[in-house]
Amino acid sequence: MIPTISPTIAAGKMEASTKPPYVRATLIAILFLLIVVGLLFYPQITQLFGFRATEKGETGNVRPIAVTTALAATCEWQPTLEAIGSVTATNGVTVSTDLAGIVDKIAFTSGAPVKAGQLLVHLNTDQEQAQLEQAEAQLDLASVMLHRNSELLEKRSISQSDYDTAEAAYRQDKAQVEQYRALIARKTLRAPFDGVLGIRQANLGQYLNVGDSVVTLQSFDPIYVNFSLPQQDLSELHVGQETTVQLDAYDKDVFTGKINAVNSLVDRATRNILVQAILHNPDGRLRPGMFGQVSVLISQQEQVIALPLSAVHYAPYGDSVFIVSEANDGSDKRFKTVKEQFVKLGTTRGDVTVVMSGVKSGDEVVTSGVFRLKSGSAILINNRIHPAANTSPTPENS
Repeated sequence: MIPTISPTIAAGKMEASTKPPYVRATLIAILFLLIVVGLLFYPQITQLFGFRATEKGETGNVRPIAVTTALAATCEWQPTLEAIGSVTATNGVTVSTDLAGIVDKIAFTSGAPVKAGQLLVHLNTDQEQAQLEQAEAQLDLASVMLHRNSELLEKRSISQSDYDTAEAAYRQDKAQVEQYRALIARKTLRAPFDGVLGIRQANLGQYLNVGDSVVTLQSFDPIYVNFSLPQQDLSELHVGQETTVQLDAYDKDVFTGKINAVNSLVDRATRNILVQAILHNPDGRLRPGMFGQVSVLISQQEQVIALPLSAVHYAPYGDSVFIVSEANDGSDKRFKTVKEQFVKLGTTRGDVTVVMSGVKSGDEVVTSGVFRLKSGSAILINNRIHPAANTSPTPENS
């Protein structure tokens, strides 16, 4: 008897045999990709859907998360207003020419200190000098004529008008002499005040036009630091207030000074107010153009709780820290766990921030690894290495 094949079964086998091979390869590739993604992102997937890891540690509990901790304690904290300031000279100018001419004398060295009135550069004045001598000769003649006419006027030998003409000629010649002397003085550049010179920008024999720069001159002691603060801090500012400045060039040194002036206007664009502090700078370490961190002391030191910034978990719904506690796993075995505590933060200085509320002295707070934690997470404390917590950090390569 010849076996019969059902038309339906035959059609199914024919349809399966005619399925393109690339379809099966695509399905296999998708399945393999899903397996790889699941293995790589297993912790995130379990956390997303609220699953807890079931991996066991040596104690038989859920494997804890390694963290570092620190005990919250009160410390002295100096309330300050912080800003970035720019160093400015009390007197600073660029010495430039008032008249065109050729440099025939340079009487200074780049970077040297000078006194007010000290000669810096002299331009050629041969032509003005000759004109001055001519004018002085004319003045001498006019002086003689005026004296002679004065004697003749007393004898009634000349009229008053002749004497007035001689006096006018004398005064005119005298003004001409003063004019040439002023021209020569304008070609003699002198230091307008005590200070330190910059790098020379003119050479001997060089022709300088009107306004060409010769050298910069800055007064270093005392020196100003200008900085801006928000308008809401205006009530905390007053002239004579103590100020400290730290610069990257001298990271371990603190320069002290006092507020010299508070601007009368608030900037309309930024709503900040410009403040100026004055500092003593006898050794000239502070130079105009440098910038640094300015701290204005606003009150006496306070007792506060300060924690490293790494201990704070920042979130849109509020800032929080994790406080260490103990829990029971149900088998009389206790383990370290954490509880999330929302806090109110105060001022920040370097790597440290003030906690206004939410933490009390003696609480053990997690200082690193907070981004992996949630309330009830098991932890393993390892305090061999602590995160940086410096109020004046100096990062490498900064």
